[in-house]
Amino acid sequence: MKLNSESLRTEGDVNLSQNRDIWQKNHLSEEAFQLLEEDSRYYLQQSLSTPCLNVIEKSYGIYLEDIDGRKYMDFHGNSVHQVGYGNEYVVKAVKEQLDTLPFSPRRYTNKPAIKLAKKLAELSPGNLNKVLFAPGGTSAVSMALKLVRKATGKYKTISMWDSFHGATLDAISVGGEAVFRSGMGPLLPGSLHVMPYNSYRCLLGECNKCPFKCLDYLEYVLEREGEVGALILEPIRCTDVQVPPKEYHQRLRQICDRYNMLLIYDEIPTALGRTGKMFAFEHYGIVPDIVLLGKGMGGGIFPMAAMLVRDDLDVAADIALGHYTHEKSTLGCAAALAVLQYIEEHQLLEHANKMGNYMKVRLKNMQKQIEMIGDVRGIGLLYGVELVNDRQSKEKAINEAEKVMYKCMDNGLSFKISQGNVLTLSPPLVISDQELERAMDILEQSLREIERFS
Repeated sequence: MKLNSESLRTEGDVNLSQNRDIWQKNHLSEEAFQLLEEDSRYYLQQSLSTPCLNVIEKSYGIYLEDIDGRKYMDFHGNSVHQVGYGNEYVVKAVKEQLDTLPFSPRRYTNKPAIKLAKKLAELSPGNLNKVLFAPGGTSAVSMALKLVRKATGKYKTISMWDSFHGATLDAISVGGEAVFRSGMGPLLPGSLHVMPYNSYRCLLGECNKCPFKCLDYLEYVLEREGEVGALILEPIRCTDVQVPPKEYHQRLRQICDRYNMLLIYDEIPTALGRTGKMFAFEHYGIVPDIVLLGKGMGGGIFPMAAMLVRDDLDVAADIALGHYTHEKSTLGCAAALAVLQYIEEHQLLEHANKMGNYMKVRLKNMQKQIEMIGDVRGIGLLYGVELVNDRQSKEKAINEAEKVMYKCMDNGLSFKISQGNVLTLSPPLVISDQELERAMDILEQSLREIERFS
């Protein structure tokens, strides 16, 4: 197995490496190793997941705690921890729901499901007034792909290389990461891909004179392809943190209208305050035809996702788009309602912007002083720090990025690495001033130390 293969370094950090082995030997107890060995004995091995790094015992607020009592500020959280772990509002709502209606069979509806649908329609800009719920984000993607075919009569989609939309066969068809697609054989017919914003060519400076050459290519493809029903993309890429300018998304909206395509925004990891607004697309002054939510929607307690669509896309009464067993989950809906209530009552959007501004200033100052930092990009409480061996060539500092991550974990800060060299930082929105300052201190100290010995 080639552990340095670029195909392994996309969605997250590699779970098999010498740096990981060293960190585990220096930090894990005999009990932790025994549990990890048992975990590997029973779980199928897969990239990015098994074997696991450590054994977690507790989670609370912004922290994870392992079985040896070591605490980590969690700046990853699989994007479920907007309101923090074990949030009292969410826990209370789920407990109360367990006492009255723990499950609602299909054929019936229930009050939490109706309240949540109404709340999302009220929060959503434009006419995104119709919803369907699902037990996870990938399932929401599946529903959207089916609705596109039903509503438009077209079977082709366009999505971006390097995008992530879930791990099922239909989701990896529209997704663009090799670690999920490679070796799978024929995927969903009609799944076309184009270069994403700020693609590798752009990073090399080849698109400096025309920042949206990627959209020129999109139109080139559309001129030659028929039956394209939708464009699906992440408005802000969560993994390596790509934040397009307003003009990019406004032109995308125009292109979709011109070619009679539906615009689907996958906001599964970025909605509900992560970018400083309830929905990431609100930064761009446009409204998609379909938006997908998930991850943090269940408050880090219950898996929950949703598809929000325009009123006039309510056209599938004669088929089943989802029909999932836990579609109108009373527990999931209670958790999601509590999440939305907590975000509003505790003004987490404003807090995310305030903390994000501090984070931006600290990271930009680090960039000026630390040569290894090639780029800093982000919005709200989502930032990516790109590490390079040389700013001119932009050669990825893959080994250094991994060493920085483990050095940070030595001092109680956990995050993920994307594309091999991007430190992806997404703390809970409930993080305090003191906690964020401490995290930035740990990161800066670790970067300086690794750069000094590289």
